[in-house]
Amino acid sequence: MQVTENTVVTIDYTLKDDDGNVIDSSEGKEGLSYLHGAQNIIAGLENALAGKAVGDSLQVSIPPEEGYGVHDESKIQPVPKEMFDGAGEIAVGMDYYAQGPNGETLTITVVEVTDEHVVVDGNHPLAGKNLNFDVSVTEIREASAEELEHGHVHGPGGHHHE
Repeated sequence: MQVTENTVVTIDYTLKDDDGNVIDSSEGKEGLSYLHGAQNIIAGLENALAGKAVGDSLQVSIPPEEGYGVHDESKIQPVPKEMFDGAGEIAVGMDYYAQGPNGETLTITVVEVTDEHVVVDGNHPLAGKNLNFDVSVTEIREASAEELEHGHVHGPGGHHHE
């Protein structure tokens, strides 16, 4: 069986930056399972895995455009400090959740704190970075009707409904 649209794929992976620093890895953990074709993982990695089979390994470098996007300076902006009332101490590097213009949940990171403002960055932490993956395909199976309907994997390595 090959990785095709609507298959559930399980991978072991290590993600490194251009300097060889490990950003994330499944080593010592359960592999990552995703529904191929449902945009559950970044586009560049999903495209690289298309057509692969169990046992296949690959090294792939994903440019920002096919990963978490290019770094967008317009997503860095000062917000009145009052908007953080009740949030406790605010420090550079802290992450908060905000509502985006279309109702989506965004993660924002504090990059500066002044007397009047909190400067936040709405870019994904990996925006603008090349993503270097070492990936092994460990399992491929047909997706269930429920997984196809929900657009994600259920069970081990995937989503669990309460």
